[in-house]
Amino acid sequence: MAYSLFYAFLAFMVVMYFTPGPNNIMLLASGLTYGFRRTIPHIAGIVIGFAFMVGTVGLGLGTVFLAYPILQTILKYAGAAYLIYLAAMIAFSGPAKRGEGDGRGPMTFWGAAMFQWINAKGWVIVIGTITAYAAIAQFPVNIAIQTLISLLVGTVSTVVWAFFGTALRPVLTSERLVRAFNILMAILLLASLYPVFMDA
Repeated sequence: MAYSLFYAFLAFMVVMYFTPGPNNIMLLASGLTYGFRRTIPHIAGIVIGFAFMVGTVGLGLGTVFLAYPILQTILKYAGAAYLIYLAAMIAFSGPAKRGEGDGRGPMTFWGAAMFQWINAKGWVIVIGTITAYAAIAQFPVNIAIQTLISLLVGTVSTVVWAFFGTALRPVLTSERLVRAFNILMAILLLASLYPVFMDA
């Protein structure tokens, strides 16, 4: 194993996972609105869904996107449309009262897992992982290592962001404050679309 490249890859994953992006912003909002326990399926969907994406793209699905670049364009704009929808849902959601939902509920495991395929930041991470850090080991061991690191770093990152949102619950006690916070999160989520349209 190329240890220097491995440590560089690990640093890359930590930076990419912990910096704000669509997943982290949604986890922050979900932790505040629904609490940590109800956000667990969302966390699991992100972690497992993204690791699966790294593995499948690394094992050859990426060649499909190279052969048919229109698919990347379709996914990019479908992801942008879905993020706008999610931003609207977050902006209009208030605090979930104990024992009742808000009519929408937190993102499900499958919803979060499928979202990874239309997440612009997710594609940046996957492409960087598969191309720049392929030489950490021989194929397919390199893909197995990258997938495992994605699972580990992803778990820590998503739990931290969801806990951060949950920790804000005692601070943001009024419905008005929660709505204001959710509107701010929705604006940040929309701002995360900038990389999608920057090269349009």
